[in-house]
Amino acid sequence: MRMGAMILAAGRGERMRRCPTRRPSPARGGRKPLIVWQIEALARAGLRDIVVNAAHLAPRLVGALGGGEALGVRLAWSIEAEALEAAGGIATALPFLPAGPALVVSGDIWTEFDYATLVPRAEAMVRDASAPRAHLVMVPNPAYHPDGISH
Repeated sequence: MRMGAMILAAGRGERMRRCPTRRPSPARGGRKPLIVWQIEALARAGLRDIVVNAAHLAPRLVGALGGGEALGVRLAWSIEAEALEAAGGIATALPFLPAGPALVVSGDIWTEFDYATLVPRAEAMVRDASAPRAHLVMVPNPAYHPDGISH
């Protein structure tokens, strides 16, 4: 089984609206862009072929990351004329993903979650057609933002 990986990076960065918008939302961050943290986490989990969707400031994001060689991965780009929201972005990127399960992560978040822990769950989905077809990883809201994010 080859598990696919996708990073959602097409949006305008509404969760980060207080930050300047000269850079795509996933390219923002402290010492390294948030999307780089995600790419590194996926690579540690053995997922080195990664699809990234991009719309808002896409040329800058593609220019910064290229094909992923500097990070030890292979990036395929699913460019959208305008951001299609998560479901539309995933549907548009399907031709770039292998058949079977895919791990989809947000490009503008930081997490310590170990994506490798999801591989056995994905393998179970492949083996058992009656298994749930989706597995969501939920995290508690941070203390500084107890009500979560609303749009």
